[in-house]
Amino acid sequence: MTSTLVLGGTGLLGYHTTLELLRRGYDVTTVSLPAADVAHIPDEVETLYGDIMTMTDDEVLSLLAGKHAFFYAIGADERTTPQAPAARFFYEANVVPTQRLARLARQAGVKKFVLYGSYTAEWGEQWADLGFRSRNGYPRTRLAQEEVAYLEGDGAMDVMVLRLPYIFGIVPGQRPLWQSFLDIVESQPGQVAVLGGSTSSVTVRQVAQAAVGAMERGEHGGRYAINAHDLSYVELFGLCCEALGRDPGEVVVVPLEAVAAAYAEGDAQCQAAGLEHGVHLVDTAAFQDRDATSPRTVGDVLGIEEDDVVAAIRESLDWCVANPREVLVPA
Repeated sequence: MTSTLVLGGTGLLGYHTTLELLRRGYDVTTVSLPAADVAHIPDEVETLYGDIMTMTDDEVLSLLAGKHAFFYAIGADERTTPQAPAARFFYEANVVPTQRLARLARQAGVKKFVLYGSYTAEWGEQWADLGFRSRNGYPRTRLAQEEVAYLEGDGAMDVMVLRLPYIFGIVPGQRPLWQSFLDIVESQPGQVAVLGGSTSSVTVRQVAQAAVGAMERGEHGGRYAINAHDLSYVELFGLCCEALGRDPGEVVVVPLEAVAAAYAEGDAQCQAAGLEHGVHLVDTAAFQDRDATSPRTVGDVLGIEEDDVVAAIRESLDWCVANPREVLVPA
């Protein structure tokens, strides 16, 4: 009952989940790609190398033998802009492997399956006008990913999904994804224009607590949209300015109408190039103009502890600034 497998244990979410599992006395095995840097993984962890997506069913069943819980902490997210149709890419990247691995986990006798999902699924259910369940391939397939996992678990294995929002924190040696927000600020030398909405946000330690809490307390079919801090885009980009030594007062809110045409043009350029965003830019803009924050009651259900989200944001941004990316100079 204490043996667990973390898929993606060297990444941000899997690494901190591994630490939380160890803290609570569980035995942990991780599966990492052969090229992954595992120097930061604690010695107590059994670290295995290989691409689980190319393993045979028998090889996966061997990995899962004797495991009480399986943490699925990998997947493609909306930062990828694939060839159109985007729904096909995200279906193949997220839905197909999730169903296969959930089926094999059930066959191996795993009792708990925790899927790291997206809060776009939450808002797809709540805000039909955004098209997250119709015209936007990424949230549509995240919803499908949840359903196939639940179906595979029915009657034998509890499947819980974390609908994850903005997550802040670091893994030793890995660049936080929030570098892209610093890039946006640096591209606007004067005022930094943002939309007036807000988003749920958490620290990566809270994600780890939620994941282990879902294993220990969650119910089959549970969809847990977690939130610890209502983060406005004004606050987030102000912190980006602060990290870059700029005045946070340079951040200004602009109405959606002022940027809608530019976002539509971005979608048109993608279409002309044969690409498609997982969430169309015009719908991203509409989303960022709203208060997309979830209640914090789920934290009590899963046992999420208080943490300083703003401090974690600063930690993530400061790491990026202190570790500039290498610039390749043509020979």
